[in-house]
Amino acid sequence: QVQLVESGGGLVQAGGSLRLSCAASGRISRFNVMGWYRQAPEKQRELVATSTSSGSTNYADFVKGRFTISRDNAENTLYLQMNSLKPEDTAVYYCHAQFYYWGQGTQVTVSS
Repeated sequence: QVQLVESGGGLVQAGGSLRLSCAASGRISRFNVMGWYRQAPEKQRELVATSTSSGSTNYADFVKGRFTISRDNAENTLYLQMNSLKPEDTAVYYCHAQFYYWGQGTQVTVSS
């Protein structure tokens, strides 16, 4: 069983930056696909970005050019660097590891 713990969320002004961390209890190099999802109130959970063990990344159109997903295998941590934040980025952000591991989420709130 793998435990995923997100951190780094908070309240920022529009245009600001945050870096989210997802600390795993196991070796993240063993997961082919990891990713970040987000869910705003009364909205469905949506994919933000994915990272594969071979180094490929994919981003949702609404974050492309602003967010960067990365892994630190030595620290067994997945990151999401979020720049140029917008109020519509406000959501709970969740870490995911293939196939069925989820963190509990961290709140990101972007003010105008």
